[in-house]
Amino acid sequence: MGKYPRGRVALERALSKLGLASRRDAAELIREGRVTVNGQAVVDPLAAVHPERDRLEIAGRHAVATRAWRTIALHKPRGTVTTRRDPEGRPTVFDVLGAEADGLIAVGRLDLATTGLLLLTTDTQLAERLTNPRNRVVRRYVVTARGEVSDEDGAVLERGIGTSGGPLRASRVTIRKRSRRETHLIVELTEGRNREIRRLFDAIGKPVTRLLRVAYGPIELGRLQPGEWRDVTRAELSV
Repeated sequence: MGKYPRGRVALERALSKLGLASRRDAAELIREGRVTVNGQAVVDPLAAVHPERDRLEIAGRHAVATRAWRTIALHKPRGTVTTRRDPEGRPTVFDVLGAEADGLIAVGRLDLATTGLLLLTTDTQLAERLTNPRNRVVRRYVVTARGEVSDEDGAVLERGIGTSGGPLRASRVTIRKRSRRETHLIVELTEGRNREIRRLFDAIGKPVTRLLRVAYGPIELGRLQPGEWRDVTRAELSV
């Protein structure tokens, strides 16, 4: 990203720090030409701005800090995407939340077919802390894989597998039940890379048929049903 003059940051970061969008979503807004700086459209997410001196607008609305701290736990339904807008017109988790989504950004992403716990927050620093792989925050999943996953397969997943996209590794794999038809497992990750579990199981020839996230750090899915959500307290997250 390079260095910026004192007091200036990348435009995408400025919008993220205001709690208006994740950096990825902010970059999309900027590239779409929906963001102006001092009345001029800017399409470069890395353009240098001064958050306190420059007037930032999104779709003609002054970009100001959103409401007070809030974090929620959502049971993401299958078939929803974790973006604020989808060019293919698919339903998003923000559609599920409706007005409750105002000011929230998603903490990481779950793919279209994956269900379960998704955290959303107004606190961009919290989101960065939870998603930074250096912090090794545990994500726990219930996995159903096609075919019989052996103990050796589980050991391979824990040792790590080299792929064209870089090495992948599960921090813990627990086999709960298996047959020649399918295997049920608990898998824990500490990095949360794109489609990591699906890519791991594809690498051992046992594709995932069902994927449910049941915990993210100290927060558990509990009894939330698809589409249901609850507020999370600072104490639960130790922030």
